[in-house]
Amino acid sequence: MSQKEPYTRERVSFGAVASAALLALIVIVGVVVYISRDEDAAGGGQAELAATVGEGFATPEVDLFGRRVDIPNNAAGQPLPQDPARQRKPSDLDWLTARPAGLDQPRGWQRVYGASVPFSTSDGPARLEEGQPVGYAHTPQGAVLAAAQITYRLNARPADRELYVRQVRASAQQLAEYDRAMDQNRLPEQQPERITRYFVAPDAFQVESYADDLAVVRFASRGQVVDDRQLWVALRLVMVWEAGDWRLKPATAEGSRTEYIESLAGWTTW
Repeated sequence: MSQKEPYTRERVSFGAVASAALLALIVIVGVVVYISRDEDAAGGGQAELAATVGEGFATPEVDLFGRRVDIPNNAAGQPLPQDPARQRKPSDLDWLTARPAGLDQPRGWQRVYGASVPFSTSDGPARLEEGQPVGYAHTPQGAVLAAAQITYRLNARPADRELYVRQVRASAQQLAEYDRAMDQNRLPEQQPERITRYFVAPDAFQVESYADDLAVVRFASRGQVVDDRQLWVALRLVMVWEAGDWRLKPATAEGSRTEYIESLAGWTTW
């Protein structure tokens, strides 16, 4: 076995898990197809996380690709002070392409319930309400941040009904399907570390379209290396502006679109 093989397998498995992770609850509500439930891992992780509440940060760590991830003492994360003056305006040339401020600084990416999620100093989230991140800017960057936060939190804690009801724009049928899955104990309270370790920051994002009431965003997550070529898994998410904040609109199986791409040209890296 060559020294390169274990890393290659790690990257291949990441591509498969990343795409499944982002789709599991958004496309087919309540069906976590790639998880075999481990009650001890799920229950133990939840207890450990629940006990970790406070302000400040522990020693930072790195993700699978060697990138810094800060560890908040509050398991739900630590919003950063906001400077609205740094938000982009519609008249700016980079209105759709600028990255939110602060993500390239310490504490910009935090490990929340095992997943890496972004906290900006310009576009939110501005605060936590009952453990849920809220207060995203009414900007393309705010929509991107909300999409990443909601998606990763929900996949790390599938049974967080408060998150689902509050931050997902689900139809009555989708909510009923979600509750049915809850009743049948198909949704873990907390995914084990063997799963959440793959919930790392996407490499790049793209705002495909934007209006005051709806934004279509895409994330590119590192996938397989095929014939020495790096591929990325690209996933499209739809966000709606409602009641003063961004909410995730679940896709249907027919409406979801994922694809492999070979270049990040035209994308914004974090």
